[in-house]
Amino acid sequence: MKMKVSLTLNAKRYDIDVEEDFAQFLTLQMKQDFNFEGNNDIKLLLQAYVRKNFALYEQEKQTLKLIEQIQIP
Repeated sequence: MKMKVSLTLNAKRYDIDVEEDFAQFLTLQMKQDFNFEGNNDIKLLLQAYVRKNFALYEQEKQTLKLIEQIQIP
């Protein structure tokens, strides 16, 4: 089932439709990165984007390292 997750950027509210289980996860993450109940500026959005991409970068490095360790006989 779809749910709406909303965030206000530069005084404009954006609604995003996502699956319910992901909506719960996304809401928790967004509450850590943004003023979930109020307005957010674009700089804050960019900072959150960079933080999340850095986390993905680190996860990918760890995943590749694990794959390499598993493949070694």
